[in-house]
Amino acid sequence: MSSISIQTKKFGDLDTLLSASDEATLLIHDGKAVKTITVKNLKKDLTDRLSAIDGVLAAINGTGAGPHNAIYRGKSLGTSVSPEQYAAIADGTFKDLYIGDYWTISGKVYRIAGFDYFYNCGDTNCTTHHIVVVPDKSLYNAQMHKTDSGAYEAGAANTTEGGYYGSDMYKTGLDSAKETIKAAFTGHILKHREYLVNAVVAGHPSGGGWFDSEVELMNENMVYGTNIFLPRANGSEVYTHYTVCKGQLPLFALRHDMIGNRENWWLRDVVSASYFASVYSYGNASCYYASYPYGVRPAFCVS
Repeated sequence: MSSISIQTKKFGDLDTLLSASDEATLLIHDGKAVKTITVKNLKKDLTDRLSAIDGVLAAINGTGAGPHNAIYRGKSLGTSVSPEQYAAIADGTFKDLYIGDYWTISGKVYRIAGFDYFYNCGDTNCTTHHIVVVPDKSLYNAQMHKTDSGAYEAGAANTTEGGYYGSDMYKTGLDSAKETIKAAFTGHILKHREYLVNAVVAGHPSGGGWFDSEVELMNENMVYGTNIFLPRANGSEVYTHYTVCKGQLPLFALRHDMIGNRENWWLRDVVSASYFASVYSYGNASCYYASYPYGVRPAFCVS
């Protein structure tokens, strides 16, 4: 009886193809067994699937803020906002713009966090279509209440008197952020109206008013979707929580991991007579002394 010699090769030893004809056959496992499919049929299947996805996105593109707020894409949009992108914001279609999409401008990543978040809000109604943008990282560190040393100091240096509106952060601490942001989005920062706390009694917000707003620290609602350290009403007194920033930004709802960026950064909520709210570097909700230099990671609207 003659013997038959069978030669075998490892996959790594097989010849490599850089292209294949439509009639070439591939092995594929359909979840039950190994079967074959031609390159022609595989390409058709993939093309059909991609066309279906493109069809869904095309249908969404012209339907406004609602569906765009519900889709995270995270695509790089370049190093500046194009005229076409500004036009898509202005007309409220937000065509080819989605949550998580971002521009990298002068080394800083600015990410879309929401669409028309302030629409129909304010004592003067906001009727301008817009996107809310948040940088991935703090632009710099600053104190809510400044000290001569520029660093944490114990005692009276830690005060929330006057609330966020009365803080050194609001008065001058955001100036550099405003300059940087307005240079990145020249002529397109939307001025709108927000209700801000301007009085504090016994460590809780006791008064506020409507003010023009362009670049602000976020509050707990915008980040977490709820209040955590912000003092609650005590059953007999109503604290000042009359904010239009009453819901979580879609970016943080769809990508919870983008809240914690391994930095300590300020929120604008008054927590006590000496503490403002913050996000801690470990990713947890926190609060700290007003004189401590934490990150400035503001939100702003582009129209």
